[in-house]
Amino acid sequence: MEINRFRRIVAQAIDKLPDEFRAALENIEVVVEDWPTDEELDFFEEREDLDEGEGDDLLLGLYQGTPLNQRSTLFYSGELPDKITLFRKAIEEYCASDEHAMPEEIRRTLLHEIGHYFGIEEDRLKDLGY
Repeated sequence: MEINRFRRIVAQAIDKLPDEFRAALENIEVVVEDWPTDEELDFFEEREDLDEGEGDDLLLGLYQGTPLNQRSTLFYSGELPDKITLFRKAIEEYCASDEHAMPEEIRRTLLHEIGHYFGIEEDRLKDLGY
């Protein structure tokens, strides 16, 4: 999928979030990259307690930052933005390049990573279907 179309789908998914969730997204950046870097894969594998290389086919998106429920009003100021990265080529590969399936997977991946931003753990996100 062409990068600009992918980004438009991401923007539409953000726009369709309920107002209260969109309003709660503070100090966070959503970016699109083709593939995760080695450092991002290492971070993901460490966070999920996976063996090295085990996350290579699993990482469609990544949240990096301090979850909202762990931020202290005393110590959380002047911080760099948290970051959600969606990996375009990984999502394309996961969807077998089916452009009809990709908007839903983009939405699902974005919501999964936003869940991490709100402090929801991986197991609970899976229970919720994300």
